[in-house]
Amino acid sequence: MTKTAQLHRMVMDKHVCPYGIKSKYLLEREGFEVEDHHLTTREETDAFKAKHDVETTPQTFIDGERIGGYEALRKHFGHAKDTGGKSYRPVLAVFAVGAALAVSLSLAFFGTLGVRTVEWFVAFSMAMLAMLKLQDVEQFSTMFVGYDLLGRRWVPYAYAYPYLEALAAVLMAGRILPWISIPVAFTIGTIGAVSVIYAVYIQKRDIKCACVGGSGNVPLGFISLSENLAMMGMAVWMLVQLGL
Repeated sequence: MTKTAQLHRMVMDKHVCPYGIKSKYLLEREGFEVEDHHLTTREETDAFKAKHDVETTPQTFIDGERIGGYEALRKHFGHAKDTGGKSYRPVLAVFAVGAALAVSLSLAFFGTLGVRTVEWFVAFSMAMLAMLKLQDVEQFSTMFVGYDLLGRRWVPYAYAYPYLEALAAVLMAGRILPWISIPVAFTIGTIGAVSVIYAVYIQKRDIKCACVGGSGNVPLGFISLSENLAMMGMAVWMLVQLGL
């Protein structure tokens, strides 16, 4: 028996509701034949909302019952998004892409994996993490001073940190100006590692990490510590490479 759903969504010359498109896709994926009703003017949309006493579109109806908008539809099918839970996904995505780039370049230029692969992985990951922080430095700094030992004592450091991380990453990726990249990476990595150890393992605080900027809900902990230890390790490795 064919399952049928009625979908009412905005489809105008200058605006097609993205949630309406996603609602239609979700219904079809769940095996529904969709009766797709387009609301083509603002007046038609307002009249629809007034008639059904709703504030937003799209709206989905199944078996005469109003399910609601896109998020309500996701919840109806058991796909509700967890908006409050902590997740390592943002930082793991950065590390995965950084590793993939490092492997790809190593195979392209050297035909094999080696020490350069690891160097690129650390540098690329640092660069992407810095980019995420630079999207909203104000938000990042607010989170950062909550646990960083230097940042809470000297706030300008919290604003400078993303730029310092990006600078060290770019220089290390090309093995250029090591007299700048090495001390920068080692310094911010050491301060960061000590801060994480103190906040998480000594004070036992349960707080969010600022490592992916202000957009994520990554818990401060082992992965955050690993990021800082990787910067320290990279700096030491480059010193060894230079014979210092």
